[in-house]
Amino acid sequence: MKKKMISALAGLMLIGMFASCGADPAVTQFKEEMDNFCENIADLNESINKIDAGSENAASQALRYLDQLDSAFQDFADMDFPKDYDYLESLADEAGEYMSEAVKNYHIAYESESFDQATADYARENSARAFKRVQVILDILHGKTPETSASAASE
Repeated sequence: MKKKMISALAGLMLIGMFASCGADPAVTQFKEEMDNFCENIADLNESINKIDAGSENAASQALRYLDQLDSAFQDFADMDFPKDYDYLESLADEAGEYMSEAVKNYHIAYESESFDQATADYARENSARAFKRVQVILDILHGKTPETSASAASE
C-alpha cells in the first residue's frame, strides 16, 4: 500500500501540466493546492515510515500522524476544482470521508484495551479507498479515460 501511496503522490506532483503561461488564476491556485497536498502527504508518509514500531509510543505517534493525514484529506475534499474538472470534486469528497472513517477506526483499533485486528483491517480498507479516489482523480487529470480509472473507485 505504501508503494501505491507514493505512486499516487508522485502523480500529484506531475500536475505541472496546469501551469502554463497566462494560466487561469483558478487553475494556478488549484495546481498550488494539489502540490501542497502532495507534499504534505509525502512528508506524513515519510514520518510514519520512520516510526520505530518497537517503541512504547509507536501507536500514539502513528495516530498523531494519521490525524494530520485526515486533516490533509479534508483540505483536499474542500478544494475548489477548476471548472473543467469540477465533476471530480465528489471523488475528492469521498476520499475525505473514507480517510476520516479510516483514521477513526485506527484510533479504535489501537486505543482499545487489546488491539482490535478486525477494526484495523476495516480502517486499512477505508484508507485504501481514499487513496484509490485520489489516484482516479490523478489519472483523469493526466488524460487517462474515466472508464479505466472509474473501476478503481468502485472498490
